[in-house]
Amino acid sequence: MTFLDAILLAIIEGLTEFLPISSTGHMIIASTLMGNASDSFVKLFTVAIQFGAILSVVLVYFQKFIQSFRFYLLLGAAFIPTGIIGLLAKKHIDALLENVAVVAWSLLIGGVVLLFVDRFFADNESQTEEKPLDFKSAIIIGTVQSIAMIPGVSRSAATIIGGLSQKLTRKAAAEFSFFLAVPTMCAATLKSMYDEKELLLQSSGHEWLLLLVGNIVAFIVAYLAIKSFISFLQKKGFRAFGWYRIALGAALLILLAMGVDLQMAG
Repeated sequence: MTFLDAILLAIIEGLTEFLPISSTGHMIIASTLMGNASDSFVKLFTVAIQFGAILSVVLVYFQKFIQSFRFYLLLGAAFIPTGIIGLLAKKHIDALLENVAVVAWSLLIGGVVLLFVDRFFADNESQTEEKPLDFKSAIIIGTVQSIAMIPGVSRSAATIIGGLSQKLTRKAAAEFSFFLAVPTMCAATLKSMYDEKELLLQSSGHEWLLLLVGNIVAFIVAYLAIKSFISFLQKKGFRAFGWYRIALGAALLILLAMGVDLQMAG
């Protein structure tokens, strides 16, 4: 793995982690096109650099994370469904991560859904006061987030739509999606790194430097993406993301139908 590969993957991670376009799907596609998707260290790298993206959320919303204990109780309630389902379905999820066709169909179908989200939840934006999030709504959002275990679905898209279904505005739903990413991504990243602890311990100095650079780049890019995403979402909504997902998913399916080898080696 080269420094250029590491920087490109970190930029993709930072750009896509909090947008409703599936970071996992984009990382699978990018590493496959780079020709190193089957490399064990590359797989570890794509997981480990999520820490950089996580830290960007804490920095942007630092006041929220020190505001009240209830905030953490809500995050805990939302995380529980994902944690349970993730542990039970990990083997099946890992198998899906090897299949670009699954990513393509998820991107396409999710894109179609995003085309109609703004219209379906239009009433949410007319509220005079933001609806406070309760524990029942948090659990529902966390349950919806579990769908994003399918690569290409997008954790951000799932949790934002889950928030909209609970009468949150686009801004509030997106922000809660960011907050929920912290425990969810931390747990998933730590679990994956624990499973690959021998590979991590055996990594060379060059590979540790790649991890450091990747996390720094992912942090910077994710910080900028978060700051701009909320503003864009309030002004434009989800349709642009929907069309992007449809175009990318359709392009992948066409390439697969033409016999282009985009499948990841096991």
